[in-house]
Amino acid sequence: MNTMELTSKAFKNNEDIPSKYTCDGENISPPLSISSAPGETKGLVLIMDDPDATGGSIFDHWVMWDIASTTTELQEGMPPGSAIQGVTGFGKVEYGGPCPPQGNEKHRYMFKLYALDALLSLAEGATKENIEKAMEGHILEQTTFIGMYGR
Repeated sequence: MNTMELTSKAFKNNEDIPSKYTCDGENISPPLSISSAPGETKGLVLIMDDPDATGGSIFDHWVMWDIASTTTELQEGMPPGSAIQGVTGFGKVEYGGPCPPQGNEKHRYMFKLYALDALLSLAEGATKENIEKAMEGHILEQTTFIGMYGR
């Protein structure tokens, strides 16, 4: 059995995210590749967050669900057509790139991909907490891809 994977042609796992994808650059989402989602997948969820955020809380940078199970590429700067996006820590319903305080140690940005056995019936603008609750009991497989960024 193949294990589901999330990768990017812009940077490797545990390596630096190019500034183009951060608040210091174009602040657009990086290209991502999805492989080996389980055959029974009905929808995918992608959550990008920063567990190293100042103040000890996890900061949400991108929340997206009901990505088509057949999706293998997330194009740079564009959510896939079927996806619904949620609200981030920036209070917006869109990708928000890494933007740690100047002088901080590099932060880890976790791109968490979940394969679900169901689509989530949530409206655009839902929070990560809403999505995580709706996913309970529906996760077939999950994987994490990590990017680093500091200023």
